[in-house]
Amino acid sequence: MVKVDRSVLTFGSTLFLKFIYFDILWCIPTTFGSLSTIECFATKLIATFILLIPYAIFRMWKTEAAVMLLLDFLLIANLMYFRTYYTAIPLDSYGLSGNLADFTASVTDSVRWYDAFFPLSTVAAAVIHLRAGAPHLKRPAPVLPYSGMLAALVCVFGTATFVKGGFPEAYEQFRNKAYLCSSGPSIYTVFGSLCYDLLAGRQQELTPEQEAKIEKWLSKRMKHEAVLTDSVAGRRTNCIIILAESLESWVLERVVEGQEITPCLNELLRDSTTLYAPHVLTQTKGGRSIDAQLMLCTGLLPINSGTYSSQYPNHTYPSLQKAMRKNRSRNYLLTIDKVSTWNQAAIAKSFGMDTIISYPDFELTEAFGTHKRTGDGSFFVQCREKIENGEIWKKGENTYMQLITYSGHAPFVLPEYLKEVSFSSGIPKKMNDYMTTARYTDKAIGRFVDYLKTLPQYGETLVVITGDHEGLASYRAELCSSPGGEGIVSDKQFTPFIVVNSPVGMRYNKVMGQIDMYPTLLNLLRLDGYYWTGFGGSILNPQKKGFAVGSQMNVEGEGYTSGDVDLAKEAYTISDEVIRFDYFRGKQKR
Repeated sequence: MVKVDRSVLTFGSTLFLKFIYFDILWCIPTTFGSLSTIECFATKLIATFILLIPYAIFRMWKTEAAVMLLLDFLLIANLMYFRTYYTAIPLDSYGLSGNLADFTASVTDSVRWYDAFFPLSTVAAAVIHLRAGAPHLKRPAPVLPYSGMLAALVCVFGTATFVKGGFPEAYEQFRNKAYLCSSGPSIYTVFGSLCYDLLAGRQQELTPEQEAKIEKWLSKRMKHEAVLTDSVAGRRTNCIIILAESLESWVLERVVEGQEITPCLNELLRDSTTLYAPHVLTQTKGGRSIDAQLMLCTGLLPINSGTYSSQYPNHTYPSLQKAMRKNRSRNYLLTIDKVSTWNQAAIAKSFGMDTIISYPDFELTEAFGTHKRTGDGSFFVQCREKIENGEIWKKGENTYMQLITYSGHAPFVLPEYLKEVSFSSGIPKKMNDYMTTARYTDKAIGRFVDYLKTLPQYGETLVVITGDHEGLASYRAELCSSPGGEGIVSDKQFTPFIVVNSPVGMRYNKVMGQIDMYPTLLNLLRLDGYYWTGFGGSILNPQKKGFAVGSQMNVEGEGYTSGDVDLAKEAYTISDEVIRFDYFRGKQKR
């Protein structure tokens, strides 16, 4: 009978408990259903046995401690990422770790005190080992029994996976389930999630079978139709899009403690020529802001794992920018961020942007928040100056202009000198900070739109204001149940869709998805003849049903059938294949 070194038990149990603790933290905002699967415990034990090899086989306790610390950092990093993006860190994003320098405040805002358990447990295991005096360091390692137990665990996992069609297929099955779609890292560990990213990204060529599958789905979607006639207000040949960072709908038309949160946007909503949809369901994934640009500009849904702008920047993307060239427009992107963030420069060019004005082109004023980027107030003032100076939107030029704001980025901490509202201690701090920052951005947008109205070309200009994604992330449930936030903060991830100077003034109170903005804008800009009309449906089409499916497979809205939901859920898989396999290559048209 082999006597087991007590330190093996100490290090091994500590490793296993780290994985279980990670699962518990992961499952709290999702579902504990993953803990009822065979794969969940089999993968934890396999990972434990493998990571325990430095000590269990070679008696290298210092190396073992180093391995455990590296695991701690990996697990904490993925939990921090999940608290904002609701997914594990994609494989390709590890190569983009330099982006974190621009989001230091957001990173620290995602840390929780109880994350300290991970490194503290490693320290505790090392101390226990040293106090035990390491009496068995010279004892031969039980290689055969150890290898046998590991092999048995692999067989159990392999059998459970084989009956589901293999690892990629089994992982995909969980991703497509309503309550387990975010449970991959808790079922298969972070390492399993990385393996899936690697395997799923290997095949890139579009096969005839895959093309047929895509076209079959496309044939089932709602047909896009032109809805505006010559009797409707004149054609809009310019389009200005303001993509506001983390702007949620609940702050609009809201008075808290006698203070109007967004007075400027509220005034625009009261205009008879404004189209307003308050219930736009967030459908972004790990790419967040860059995913929002994908849906708004192309009508495509984000890929299943990773960021399309990093993995497929040179693929063919039909887009609103390219459609606008029918109006002989010049397309501009204005952002105070660096073009290297999320590979913005490359993807902007693939979307059809002609000119990119970014971080080096703006003076660093009113800077605050994540990495001290130019504040929204200063950003819009400088955008106005660039128009007045003829740097952009030159005289006689039709334009598509996309402006990306930044100040609404978490953790929403606004400098005192920029605050225009204040709230009592009865309002939770995170809610207070969010509303205060929203007021700042509201004023900046309001002044810029007021300026646009003074331009002679304003009558032919569509001004679109929308949030790139929800902003409260893991704080939402806490704020919704708090005395100060209950009944004010929405429990839904809704962003607004505002179209100023729209040829059709209306309020659309039904639920829509972010992908529905693209076909709606094609309608409003009378670009219905463009060859790609998106995965969504225009809200101007009376046949459109008032629901949407979020990226977590959550269904919001009403008036839909189970068949509608199945088709909408399948759209995520189809869109993923459209992007990955470069479906539009060779199909582009003007």
